[in-house]
Amino acid sequence: MRIAVLDDEAAMLAFVTQTLIEAGHYCYDFPNARTLISRLRQDTFDLVILDWNMPDKSGVEIIQWMRENMDKPVPSLLLTNRNSDEDIVAGLDAGADDYVIKPVQPSVLLARINAIHRRTGPREAIGANESYGPFTLHPARQMVSVDGENVTLTAKEFELAATLFRNMHRPLSRSYLLEIVWGRNPDLPTRTLDAHISRIRAKLGLRPERGFRLIPVYSYGYRLEALEAEDS
Repeated sequence: MRIAVLDDEAAMLAFVTQTLIEAGHYCYDFPNARTLISRLRQDTFDLVILDWNMPDKSGVEIIQWMRENMDKPVPSLLLTNRNSDEDIVAGLDAGADDYVIKPVQPSVLLARINAIHRRTGPREAIGANESYGPFTLHPARQMVSVDGENVTLTAKEFELAATLFRNMHRPLSRSYLLEIVWGRNPDLPTRTLDAHISRIRAKLGLRPERGFRLIPVYSYGYRLEALEAEDS
């Protein structure tokens, strides 16, 4: 997962970040709400972990901001010292997907994160075929078939296509796609992503007449849409 962590306590921020990185997640840390909100406007995350008591904007206020300003708010976990029943109810009622009280053991934190991902993340059955209209993903063979006809893709083209299909209708930032497909801080020409997008659009025939549309999101990234019959 690609996770943003907000906390104004440097030690806690470092603890959470290191725990997530060691578990294989891509992690970005933010010491204040202002920088996190700025990043949320231009980038994609699978989860945000929020401290409730922040000096500039609370974790609950950020959850409310996401609900008001994002088409699809990022799943959120409140990690806080506030431990009363009233606080827990208020946090969950505000829209948090889970609520964890500090201090927390790494194994418990990771278990809670995995549980959120199972509930809210893109559907993915490792090794099993996945169908999206006329398109079928074959993860074991890293192949896509269209109306039963196999289409040859490179490994990166398949990973990119699978990421787009599994996140249908979700705008995905350029940095998100690069990191998920090519890894953290890839040393790539600037047009690599655009070239791969163009190739999978052409190879798979992602056109309205097939019921799907792969479109750029201005100054952000790309989104794959499944069209209603009247739109296609």
